[in-house]
Amino acid sequence: MSYKDKIWTKSWDSYVKDLDPKEFDMTYPQAIRRTMEEFPDKMAFDYLGITLTYKDLDEASNQFANMLIENGFKTGDVVGINLPNMPEYLMGIIGTLKAGCIVSGVSPLLSDIQMQYQLNDLGTGGNKVALLTLDAIFAGRLTKIASKLPQLKLVITTSVGGYLPKIKQVLGKLIGKIPKGKVTPLEGVTIVDFHTDLIVTYSKELPKTTTKPDDLAFIQYTGGTTGPPKGAMLTHKNIVSDIVIFQKWLNWEAGKGVALSGFPFFHIAGTFTTLNVIYLGWSQILIPNPRDSGHIIKAMAKYEPSVLANVPSLYQILMKNPKFKELDHSKLLYAVSAAAPFPEESQREFEAIVGKGKLIEAYGMTETSPLSASNPSVGVKKLGSIGLPLNNTEFKLVDPNTGKEVPIGEPGEICVKGPMVMKGYFNKPEETKNAIDKDGFMHTGDVGVMDEDGYMKIVDRTKDMIIVGGFKVFSAKLEDTLVKHPAIGMVATIGVDNPERPGSEIVKAIIQLDADYKYDGNEEALKKDITAFAKENCSPYEVPKLIEIIEELPLTAVGKVDKKSLRK
Repeated sequence: MSYKDKIWTKSWDSYVKDLDPKEFDMTYPQAIRRTMEEFPDKMAFDYLGITLTYKDLDEASNQFANMLIENGFKTGDVVGINLPNMPEYLMGIIGTLKAGCIVSGVSPLLSDIQMQYQLNDLGTGGNKVALLTLDAIFAGRLTKIASKLPQLKLVITTSVGGYLPKIKQVLGKLIGKIPKGKVTPLEGVTIVDFHTDLIVTYSKELPKTTTKPDDLAFIQYTGGTTGPPKGAMLTHKNIVSDIVIFQKWLNWEAGKGVALSGFPFFHIAGTFTTLNVIYLGWSQILIPNPRDSGHIIKAMAKYEPSVLANVPSLYQILMKNPKFKELDHSKLLYAVSAAAPFPEESQREFEAIVGKGKLIEAYGMTETSPLSASNPSVGVKKLGSIGLPLNNTEFKLVDPNTGKEVPIGEPGEICVKGPMVMKGYFNKPEETKNAIDKDGFMHTGDVGVMDEDGYMKIVDRTKDMIIVGGFKVFSAKLEDTLVKHPAIGMVATIGVDNPERPGSEIVKAIIQLDADYKYDGNEEALKKDITAFAKENCSPYEVPKLIEIIEELPLTAVGKVDKKSLRK
């Protein structure tokens, strides 16, 4: 029995099958024409109580595309989008693709130096670069680095309150709820205001372009946890294939759904979710601040979404809010969880609130557009598992040191092959060679185990694996055990050098206490209790030798625990 036998297909839902590649051999703008033509008057999204239709979205994105073309942007040029989840992001992303240009999500949380690095990297090779950003970011940060961005030719500015009624904009700025900044001229850069220039001046007609399915649609940067961020080059076909495959996997119907996601659009999970929703012709609720659980719960009460898509930490935040438990979840079909491990105990707690069988844990990464595996829609959902390889997708697990396949049931690095695998890393041919092998498999850096039914569990990242006296400690597996202690709300485990054994490590656990735990302040007693719990439930070499209790674990922009900062 080997991975070539595709043992996972026996566990697929009965309606799932490999698709004819012709079904996704198209550009993204071609893929969404059906939505724009069949559902023009349907609500495309709600943003802080303001709603716009698909006709509004179609016309505004056409205007964005025409603005780019009239400013000299062509195939291969890049638009960085530097916004929270708001209407202009959607208009910018679709408009850029309609113009035949490339989208790159630029996190508003980047430092000046990080933003400078990404924009300059995008401009290498002579590509013109545009940036869609907030007036507050323009004034506070872009002005400081603009002189160091030779390929930045165009900046489009907007405000968080750009689509709000004027009275709300004025009041919001007066009380400081809406950040603001003055937009000033930049030498050699054309500046366009989204609301007073772009949607007033440019044509609402769809521009004619010659974009092909194999042309680049996105240069999406990875988190850069092991060095400078790398830009994953994703084609239109990469993105469309993943959207179509996942839609067929879950058997979603066009025009019949409401989605709510806290994934930021600048992250691949947010990009995929919103592009998927638009392809389906569903309505979506935009969440500019995913940590505001009160706003999310109010939106859920109003719209009763059929699908949620979030990182596990956001589900955990919602579970701590009593009002989330009071909501009527009867119309919720699925809650998709991705981008980080979701502890089994927390999964059970979540399903006790929203309904058994509604949680679907999926797996992916920037380089695979992003999804490559998921639990099934109808069939067995194994808690703690990332599910099965999707249709049109091949998996193999290999020894990260030798590259040889490991037997089914043994831990190995997950490798993925399929139409969603990136073209390569932008400007990094050597990195591309290291990531994609000669057979076309993307080496993910994740260590997993596949069972005899084809379901997989992630046990670690290769770089997060801790080596204790020659034994491999898989941090994700260890954290899943430790979090069952009643005092632990969230936990991260890392390896630190063992001073007594050079070349070996010891396990350190950094713990955020559970909000419901009644802590008496006796830290030493609690550490002893956690150590005793670990000794009872873990192998001896897995037991943490160091325990640190902190108020709050640091999270990345998308909500993953930031182990890079914990190691500093």
